[in-house]
Amino acid sequence: MTGDQAPGRTRPTRRQLLFGGAVAGFGAAAAIGADQALRLAGRQEPAEVRGTEVGAADAGSGIVPFHGAHQAGISTPPQAQATLVALDLRDGIDRDALRRLMQLLTDDAARLTRGEAALADSEPELAHVPANLTVTFGFGPEFVRRASTPAMQAPSWLRPLPAFGIDRLEASWSDGDLLLQVAADDPFTVAHALRMLLKDTRSFASVRWTQPGFRRARGSEVPGTTMRNLFGQVDGTVTPAPPTPDFEQLVWIRDGAFAGGTGMVVRRIRMDLDKWDRLDRSGREQSVGRTLANGAPLTGVEEHDEPDFTAKNAAGFPVIAEYSHMRRARSEDTAERFFRRAYNYDDAPTGKQISNSGLVFIAFQADVDAQFVPVQKRLDELDLLNEWTPRTSRRAPPRRSSPSALPPTRATRRESCTRM
Repeated sequence: MTGDQAPGRTRPTRRQLLFGGAVAGFGAAAAIGADQALRLAGRQEPAEVRGTEVGAADAGSGIVPFHGAHQAGISTPPQAQATLVALDLRDGIDRDALRRLMQLLTDDAARLTRGEAALADSEPELAHVPANLTVTFGFGPEFVRRASTPAMQAPSWLRPLPAFGIDRLEASWSDGDLLLQVAADDPFTVAHALRMLLKDTRSFASVRWTQPGFRRARGSEVPGTTMRNLFGQVDGTVTPAPPTPDFEQLVWIRDGAFAGGTGMVVRRIRMDLDKWDRLDRSGREQSVGRTLANGAPLTGVEEHDEPDFTAKNAAGFPVIAEYSHMRRARSEDTAERFFRRAYNYDDAPTGKQISNSGLVFIAFQADVDAQFVPVQKRLDELDLLNEWTPRTSRRAPPRRSSPSALPPTRATRRESCTRM
């Protein structure tokens, strides 16, 4: 339903559902339309609602359309705040119950993103600042199994990621059947929207884990500035840009019941900032292959300069080392690329820790096996940044038929400049 239509519970539409596969933890997901996923078609696709263009001063009134050809929160410019919540479906929740659940969730999500109160909101005044709110749904294998019909074939990559040697997955950060990604430019908006949505899920699912993340506040940097992670690195320089043909080709699934969707990989990557502090600036730059000042490759001047991997220093060694993150993430096969949308996290330290921080790495691609996995395998084999991502967690056993459906905890290293 569009913003001009009368309120009421509506059937989910393409943007409203995101099927999620699990790549190693809650790692992979597939975004598809609800009309296809739950076969709830039979009415016209809602018209696209135009968003509101706003500046930093009035970002609170910014609206991102909920309905559309694809889910919001993927190609949408990343907001300053995001929270990911993984849910476990309760026993006995079948396809009809999932239909009711998604009708509740998508109707309230559509209202909230317009700056309107959820249907049963007891504090409606708190919903009046949309702040570019987006709600994105990811579905793990168990959700897909319960929701699918025999004619609906899930993507082959909708299963656990292959084992990576550097991963020590923690049960407390793994698995889940339904993922909510709630993002906005105001933490108040995120908190209220998440509470309203979780109220919808109480009879259907329980919360498994929650992870908030952040970027710079809207207006604190020039729009389009590449984010920095808490290592101080420019993070995500090389990634396809929406809405280019390159982005469309790499991100959206084109065939089958999941057409119009995408694969979502989430990895929670812990950073040992205390150990990183003991490394000098030159060593930090060598480990990444880029300067800390502006993210330029060590063979270039500006952030987006093309790196020269053949360049040698005076001693005859490569300027950009073979073990650097940038070199390992780069592939000669241009199909081995994906779109990243990462957030930093800074949890409360425990024990003798000074910091408990890291990166919530989120990647979107049409085929997880063909795009994400080859890059991750190279990083697993040889990436100097692995040295500063502690490997103290343990692999979580697969639960039910949902293989490890959510972000592999600290997962591997950290993915500084996306695969490149």
